[in-house]
Parts: sequence; C-alpha cells; structure tokens
Amino acid sequence: MNGRERILAHLAGQPVDRLPLMPITMMFAARLAGVRYLDYCTNCHVLAEAQVRTAEEFGFDYVNAMSDPAVEAADCGARVQYFDEQPVAIVEEDARLADKIQLAGLRQPDPLGGGRMHNRIRAVGLLKEKVGRDLLVEGWIEGPIAEGADLRGINTLMMDFFDDPAFVHNLFTFVLEMELNFARAQVAAGADLIGIGDAAASLIGPGLYREFVWPYEKRLVDGVHALGVPARLHICGNTRAHLSGMGRLGCAIVDLDSMVPITEARAQMGPDQVLLGNLNPVTALRNSTPAAVTAALAACHRDAGPGFIVGPGCEVPRDTPAENLRALCDYARSHQP
Repeated sequence: MNGRERILAHLAGQPVDRLPLMPITMMFAARLAGVRYLDYCTNCHVLAEAQVRTAEEFGFDYVNAMSDPAVEAADCGARVQYFDEQPVAIVEEDARLADKIQLAGLRQPDPLGGGRMHNRIRAVGLLKEKVGRDLLVEGWIEGPIAEGADLRGINTLMMDFFDDPAFVHNLFTFVLEMELNFARAQVAAGADLIGIGDAAASLIGPGLYREFVWPYEKRLVDGVHALGVPARLHICGNTRAHLSGMGRLGCAIVDLDSMVPITEARAQMGPDQVLLGNLNPVTALRNSTPAAVTAALAACHRDAGPGFIVGPGCEVPRDTPAENLRALCDYARSHQP
C-alpha cells in the first residue's frame, strides 16, 4: 500500500496497514533542499523539488503545494511584500479593499492567467507528474475569513462584522467563487485533495463564526467535494469554541492546532471525523527529543482514536531537528489506526 492509497483508504473508512503521515512542511522543505524561501514561494519547480525531496527523505504519504497565504490576494491586485527567508506577506495598511466600494468592481482573477495562482497550479501538476502515482498530491486554497482578511485587512474586517454585515456577506461570496475556481483548476492539474486554510476563524467568537463564517466554509467544503476530491480544513489557533460547527462541515480531515484538546474535538465531532494533529510544533516537536515526541504523539493517538492522521498541530518549523521529525514519522510507520 503506497502513501496515496493509504490516505484515501483511511478517509474512506477502509483498513490500512499503518497510520497515514501528513505533516505540513514548507520552510522546512525549503531548508532541506537548500533553497531560498522566496524561490520556494514563487517558483513552482523549486517547490515541487523540495516537496518531493522532503517526502522521500522522511517517508511522508503526501506532498503539498502550499507556500503562503498571499497567493489569491496578490492575483486580485493586493500589495504584497516578498522576503528572502519568510513567507510572502500582505501589506495590510494598503489593503486591496481598504475602500470597500472597490469590491463592486473587483474582477475574479483567472487562475490560469500567469499569476501566483497559476504558479501553484503548475506546482500541483509537477507534483502529480513526479510522484502522483505513489503519494497523494494536496492542493491548497484560502477559506472565507482568511481571504477576506487578506483583501480587506484583518482589523477592518473585524469592525465590518458589526458596522456593515451586508458587505461581509458580499465579500465572502466573492471569495467563495474565487476559491472554488482555484480549487477546480488544481484538481484538473492533478490534486487528489484540497486543503482549506481559514486561520482567522480562530480570532472570532462563536456567534460571528456561526453567522458569517460557517455558512461559507460549508459551501466551500461542499463545492470541493463536488469536484470529486476530499477537503481538509486547517484553522490555526484555538478553535475550541467552533469545534461542533467544524465537525458539521463534512470535511474529510480536520486539522487541530495544539491549543485544542483532542478529547474535546472527538466528543463534539463524533467518532467518524478524521482528525490530524496536534503536537505543539515548537515545544513538542522542534524543542523536544525523539522519545518525548513519541510519547506526546502516542497521547494524541490515544485521545483521537482510530480516525487519526499523524502530524503536528501546524507547520513543522524550519529548524526542527531531523531526528525529532523522524520520531514522528516512525510512530506512523509502526502503528495502525
């Protein structure tokens, strides 16, 4: 059973030979490959080579095409800042929709128009060509509040929830169409699964989440599934107030950050939801020891039960000791669900 078969079988509730292994590596992969992170973010060939090398070095079951959250916003005309060794960043003080009237005239970007979205789509195609028979290829899109914040500015968007709810709904409707177009193009290029990053959702209370964010996440997840591939939801931060809603989205995989007790997630999401995580990437992985990594992961596995995929709560830090990451990988290879 190869990695692609293992993940897809596990998501379908079928027996697998061992636990699937899906750590998020971006800056770690670039460092392993000896390339600038700027090149990893902007050159699909560099990203694909680094992902393949990392997956082969550590025995991952998948490769992913994510790099930073500024991809879609850049293609909408947002001003972004590039760094040699940091992710591409949104320049919030000059947000694309600082004047919300501009939303009415904002055109949907063409995912195949030669911009940053096109670069990610090409990365998906390269990964499919290089390892797609053996490893699952994951595409990536932003969720409604994460992308809405990138276009409007996170602080301004937080006030919009109260000052202009209609604008927020219009903004999220625009984002939904854009992200489904982006997902469709990645699936056509070979993506077996689409990850959805909606980090800013952890910054709002349960009332705002239920009213504004959940309905659009649900439509996004359903839209991805309509493309014939599973959806993975990744929300950085403390999502304890949103666990029940996240469990009702119908995602194939829900990532849990380290602030969230897996026991609470399992209790609120039920026995059938596949959970991924949730070691603290810094204290329990980067700053740890192989023996401690193994013990912490065993606790996660115990609390999650059979529907479990091995990975930390968020991205593997760039300077994580290789022996610590190998301990995480060895646990997956030596345990069944």
